[in-house]
Amino acid sequence: MKHDPLLGRGLTHRRDFLRLMGLGGLGLAAAACGVGGQGGQENVTGSEVEEFWAGRSETGELSWASWVGYIEDDRATLENFTEATGIRVEYKEVINETSEWFGKINEPLRAGQSIGFDLMVMTNGIQLEQCRQLGYLAPLDHSRLPNFAAHVGEPFKDPAFDPGNTFTVPYMSGITGIAYNTKYVKEPITSWSDLLNPKYKGKIGMMGDSQELGSAGLFLIGVDPEKSTPADWEKAAAKLREQRPLVRKYYYQDYIEAVTKGDVWVTMAWSGDAYSLAGPEVEFVIPEEGGTIWTDNLCIPRTAENPVSALKMIDYLCDPAVNAPLTEFITYITPVPGTKDVLRRKADAATGEAKEELEEFLSSPLVYPGEADLAKLRRYRTLDQAEKEQYQKIFTPIVQGS
Repeated sequence: MKHDPLLGRGLTHRRDFLRLMGLGGLGLAAAACGVGGQGGQENVTGSEVEEFWAGRSETGELSWASWVGYIEDDRATLENFTEATGIRVEYKEVINETSEWFGKINEPLRAGQSIGFDLMVMTNGIQLEQCRQLGYLAPLDHSRLPNFAAHVGEPFKDPAFDPGNTFTVPYMSGITGIAYNTKYVKEPITSWSDLLNPKYKGKIGMMGDSQELGSAGLFLIGVDPEKSTPADWEKAAAKLREQRPLVRKYYYQDYIEAVTKGDVWVTMAWSGDAYSLAGPEVEFVIPEEGGTIWTDNLCIPRTAENPVSALKMIDYLCDPAVNAPLTEFITYITPVPGTKDVLRRKADAATGEAKEELEEFLSSPLVYPGEADLAKLRRYRTLDQAEKEQYQKIFTPIVQGS
């Protein structure tokens, strides 16, 4: 079940986008549908959805922009989709971080032009919110998404960052917590305060993006990141500046390799990376104060040339039988709970090492978190533009050493 760390999604600048300030995925007003900044997409009506999709038909083509490691190496899901629908898929791993991706698509979408992709994966946050507000996203026709209605878990529906899943459908979610190397750390790590322990000086890793770093600081002062205030941000930043002499590095991508090798002994980490990329001596924990949770979403650019094909792919991915092998490969939290039954049947039929790996996978709270784990998770604070600038002004200098 372990993947080559050099090929893993976690080592490709995976979460630099979190500096964008989003609202996390689980548990959970302007004019509609303008393009090119002519209005937001807050209150999309049924007639506007019908108007967008009227006269559109399947073209037999689909171009999908995604992250590295977010589809099986053999592209089996894509091949099966083509066999089932006749739609040929061009899949490109062109997204390394959300802010960079937004920079590439902003101008053509503002001009009402195609970006060359019909489907893209975007993480909840300011950039996704900008796409929504600027009218860059196609409103989804839920009458064509029966698998979404039937199989996506209720905690993933109607998220605060996209009420009613008007523009997005969840693809995968993940948890931010702490990973530590048991070869060097003999006592259990249980709290964010363990990242302030002087005995680990020079062996502590923190994340370099302001959203994750700020959230960790808020946990350190006992504040729920989603409910935090600017005054809380200042206090959290002070705590992080206090910690800074203990930190070896602020990471964007290669922390799992560092903790596996022992360059750092304890570090902030994402659940899927810890499960699939880390060595066997590395443990992942959701601290007692809580961890954060985020969601990567499927969405269709409003200027997509093949939107019907994209909509068919979105619904296809919500089928438990289709989603199960993806979940097994990606090792993040799936929004389709029925995948567990599919993989349970596979485990029951397996033998030897394959069976052991599947049993481990099915029992992992990093992939299928239980109610107790979910209760410990918190969401990112939703920020408007002014708050975003203030938040970054407070937390970014910590990474820069100022």
